[in-house]
Amino acid sequence: MRASLIQIAVDPDETVDSRRRRAASLVVGQRGADLVVLPELWPVGAFSYTAFEDEAEPLTGPTHQVMAEAAAEAGVWLHAGSFVERADDGTLYNTALVFSPEGERVAAYRKIHRFGFDRGEAVMMGAGAELVTVALPATTLGLAICYDLRFPELFRGLIDAGAETLVVAAGWPERRRAHWTLLAQARAVENQAYVLAVGCAGTHAEVPQAGHSLVVDPWGEVLAEAGAGEEVLTVEFDAAKVAATREQFPALKDRRLGPTG
Repeated sequence: MRASLIQIAVDPDETVDSRRRRAASLVVGQRGADLVVLPELWPVGAFSYTAFEDEAEPLTGPTHQVMAEAAAEAGVWLHAGSFVERADDGTLYNTALVFSPEGERVAAYRKIHRFGFDRGEAVMMGAGAELVTVALPATTLGLAICYDLRFPELFRGLIDAGAETLVVAAGWPERRRAHWTLLAQARAVENQAYVLAVGCAGTHAEVPQAGHSLVVDPWGEVLAEAGAGEEVLTVEFDAAKVAATREQFPALKDRRLGPTG
């Protein structure tokens, strides 16, 4: 399976509409990939809280339209990262979208764990309530966004729902980059799953982004890692390795809490 992680840079001098078009062009450039992934809140910037209200869109708004067209033109499964969604009742959500190679939206995931404690998205946005998986021909994706990475129970729920490849779209700050790598590897090892973790480059509201998107295999080995700047990280991996790993080292069968007992 071939995956391309688009570590797009968010420049405050670039308009949201311009960045949408540029992101679409980068997606189209990944023809031949099986899966393309964008990071968290790339249209506006994960820490650009003051812009959330003005740049919020309905689920099927401009970002949805542009990304659906890009997926269809490239002929790829597209995890379009996340954007600021305004629901019908006015509530804002940090929402990720997944499109088929025909440009059909097959999933939408609203971020469950909102970052900021007593400010930012934690107080400005609603919390999602549903785990989301997406069945691709070669693997089943489990969806997560940024701060979700710190909550292992979410990922246990995803693998119980059949996930084999965990996709984390993020706007992770550079000052906590060590946690980014450590947690991505931990989620891979404890769930015996691939982790595709894609972050942003650039600076959001004066918060430098970590970049360093990475792909981790079910044994915790980092198969590929990006640098700090804008980059497309492409890696080929054997999706069947998840089942083989779980059979070879059946630790998940020894769970004594949760759905197994």
